Amino acid sequence: MSQHRQPGAPGRAGAVPALPDLPEATVARLPEYLRALHNLADAGHETVSSEGLSAAAGVNSAKLRKDLSHLGSYGTRGVGYDVALLIEQIEYVLGLTQRRAVALVGVGNLGHALAGYDGFASRGFRIAALLDADPSRVGEEINGLVVRHVDELPAVATEESIAIGVIATPAAAAQRVADQLVSVGVTSILNFAPCVLSVPEGVDVRKVDLAIELQILSFHEHRKASLTALPATGGSALTALPGGLAATDTQEAIGT
Repeated sequence: MSQHRQPGAPGRAGAVPALPDLPEATVARLPEYLRALHNLADAGHETVSSEGLSAAAGVNSAKLRKDLSHLGSYGTRGVGYDVALLIEQIEYVLGLTQRRAVALVGVGNLGHALAGYDGFASRGFRIAALLDADPSRVGEEINGLVVRHVDELPAVATEESIAIGVIATPAAAAQRVADQLVSVGVTSILNFAPCVLSVPEGVDVRKVDLAIELQILSFHEHRKASLTALPATGGSALTALPGGLAATDTQEAIGT
């Protein structure tokens, strides 16, 4: 879930080619394509059809072709896409040609798990610093890194050239941490705290709320139960809604 997206800056003369102005939905799918392509490369595949790649990534093949056309990649008729070349193109667009340093703030249960996750390194990210406000956590070693006090963030940001901040604190502390990250020049934040952050223009925030994802799944479970409970005749049954309203099961299922 993206909280803010700043339009891409125009390319500079003499710099690398300007990035395409991609739809947000396309950007969200590129990492899925990249993961599928790496799996195909590891399995020894040099080329892949749009149908094969779409199946591996779990998306519609027409949507995949449209997404990749934004990158200027159309594949070769009868051959498909060059796996290595497409990996290179997507990694360039996603900015993964350099390993980005990440500061993780909050090393409670969730933060501790994130700090110990080995998958970041293989995706182009380096957890460079762990920080917490709890004195009992400071000095603890997790996955080879010593937890530092969050007040050391300015020094850490300079020492490690922090590019991205990850917030894994309780909601009550998240805004303060976001302000601290912004004050030291961090303009990309991944927020695991269950709250909405207020950030200046030019700062991008991605929000991960596991409870919200579970609530969405609960909706789908509710919907499936409602549909299977419809009368065998195919008629519409009325269901009482909170507040004294009434809706058919089908209306309740789709939220209309």
